[in-house]
Amino acid sequence: MSKKKPFALRVNEEMLQAIEKWAADEFRSTNGQIEWMLMKSLKEAKREPKQSNPE
Repeated sequence: MSKKKPFALRVNEEMLQAIEKWAADEFRSTNGQIEWMLMKSLKEAKREPKQSNPE
């Protein structure tokens, strides 16, 4: 599994509330939901990161 790096993200309150609700509906954490949303967008744009080789 790749190493996770902390990153500050500023979003407006209404957007965060919408993401938090969506995350709860999907039984994910807010962070997990944002990661899922970003990966989905990367895949759709054919820009997903290469998988690192497991050791």
